[in-house]
Amino acid sequence: MGFDLPLGNDVHSIRRRIEAMETVLERAFVIPGINRPVGLDSIIGLVPIVGDIIAMGMGAYIVWEARNLNMPKWKLMRMAGNVAFDTAVGAVPVVGDLFDFMFRSNTRNLRIVRKHLDKHHPESRIIEQ
Repeated sequence: MGFDLPLGNDVHSIRRRIEAMETVLERAFVIPGINRPVGLDSIIGLVPIVGDIIAMGMGAYIVWEARNLNMPKWKLMRMAGNVAFDTAVGAVPVVGDLFDFMFRSNTRNLRIVRKHLDKHHPESRIIEQ
């Protein structure tokens, strides 16, 4: 996936931006030796307080984009809850960093968005090759 993201407000453009943000936050790098993908969420979460606030803001961007898709409020609240839970537990020193490595709130939120779009806007699906 390239970073030539569309700027439009159409469903396809929003979906691509959400998918790109999730990749950056959760799967941008692979840890050598264990072949485990990590992203900026886990890495910047290592910086006490400030890192967690930045990661929360980036996760909130996905929820904001989902709002632009006119998703139901209960789905948006669930997504916001994922981000809040990740931020709250991630703020705990050491344990929170390990938690960030395992609990991928942005991936969970992407799954909610994809399920919604696949049902209500199936034309926005991209077939991976």
